[in-house]
Amino acid sequence: MARRTTSDARRQDTREKIELGGLIVKAGLRYEKRALLLGALVELSHRLKSDEGERARLIALGAEAFGNDGE
Repeated sequence: MARRTTSDARRQDTREKIELGGLIVKAGLRYEKRALLLGALVELSHRLKSDEGERARLIALGAEAFGNDGE
């Protein structure tokens, strides 16, 4: 039973990572350096913690981007 739970958890973790990578591609950042992407995400994390308005703005922007692709 524990083996199955571990396997399911690993499968879920892998799926999440693939989906997150897909977001990088969808944003048009596929060919950017990993250090740049990580730096941008770290900066974004700091901004989101201090600015709720920025969070709302980016949610709207992302929802629009998904809407343009029919997702």
